[in-house]
Amino acid sequence: MKKVFLVLMIVMFWFKVSAQKDPTLALTPPMGWNSWNIYACDINEQLVREVADAMVKRGLKDAGYEYVVIDDCWHGERDSLGFITADPVKFPSGIKALADYVHSLGLKFGIYSDAGWTTCGGRPGSRGYEFQDAMKYAEWGVDYLKYDWCATDNLSAHGAYETMLHALAKTGRPILFSMCEWGQNKPWEWAKDIGHMWRTTGDIYDNFYGEWNHGTWSSWGILNILDMQDGLREFAGPGHWNDPDMMEVGNDLTVNESRAHFSMWCMIAAPLIAGTDIQHATNATIEILTNAEAIAINQDKLGIQGFKHSKTDSVEVWYKPLANEEWAVCFLNRDSISKTIDYNWVETLVVDDFSNRKTNFAKTAYSLRDVWTHTDLGNTKKPLKTKVPGHDVLMLHLKPIKE
Repeated sequence: MKKVFLVLMIVMFWFKVSAQKDPTLALTPPMGWNSWNIYACDINEQLVREVADAMVKRGLKDAGYEYVVIDDCWHGERDSLGFITADPVKFPSGIKALADYVHSLGLKFGIYSDAGWTTCGGRPGSRGYEFQDAMKYAEWGVDYLKYDWCATDNLSAHGAYETMLHALAKTGRPILFSMCEWGQNKPWEWAKDIGHMWRTTGDIYDNFYGEWNHGTWSSWGILNILDMQDGLREFAGPGHWNDPDMMEVGNDLTVNESRAHFSMWCMIAAPLIAGTDIQHATNATIEILTNAEAIAINQDKLGIQGFKHSKTDSVEVWYKPLANEEWAVCFLNRDSISKTIDYNWVETLVVDDFSNRKTNFAKTAYSLRDVWTHTDLGNTKKPLKTKVPGHDVLMLHLKPIKE
């Protein structure tokens, strides 16, 4: 009996250890593209190939975007053994051929499934087939799995996502695990050792501020989603990120709104997953998505999520601690009309207990770099006097001046 008990303990220990998520992935917020926001179910292999080509040609790959993720509606039926297949009309060459093509461009390939019986689009979900699906993903060369939460009945979110983690770990392939249960079960409190990123809210939509009521659920505008991140920063960091959903940059937003949207996702260390038509996006949209100075703030190695420091009228001031004692500062104008900024640095004290960082501008001076105009704006010894257009930002990179 003792021997049997010992064997069981060893098996259970091995199973638990082998189910660890890959610790080498997502050390900075993941960057990539997802098909859902712009194409929904209207996807096919030729379209995905063309998007991957465009990511290379239009500079997104060089800017750091690496994952090409097909969302819902790629699924066909399960075969006689229960293994999932691709829709033969939309993906006649199969998923492996598509993944191989994406890899040939120096990019990584991502796919979508659901913890329930069906996906949100009514395709076969992974419930009861987690290990078979994970095996198939690894066989195809998948690098990223977005795992949704439709048709889950009374499943435990913790248990369902941990089951898929076990399945992914058993494949031996590094697969980034993107959890998408819309924040309903507060995954930030328990998912650090399960997923590399987890959705914190319901779906985003291309409106700067507003609610799109679908009856039993709602989609939310950019600022609504941003407001829902309050209180979550302590749960994020290298290898485990709060995910406020894919970006709507370039999708029925003004240039100002797209710039503000992108800036705030950078400030809160969010995964930068583009959801626009990369092939036909305007040059202005591409310039926003590929702004190296803004991306550097998002990808800062400390991995600390920014926070709202203060608010005057409609203008919020956000701070994000960066490596080398640097800071990012963003003035977000939530109003539709321009606002005047008169910010006296030397009267401002910034204290962040979470990161154990603070700065007194009266004692330490910093240089000011405008991330969007790529110009230097002097330093913090003098007040900052400028205007921020409606639904826009002034985003600055501050570096301490060595006396």
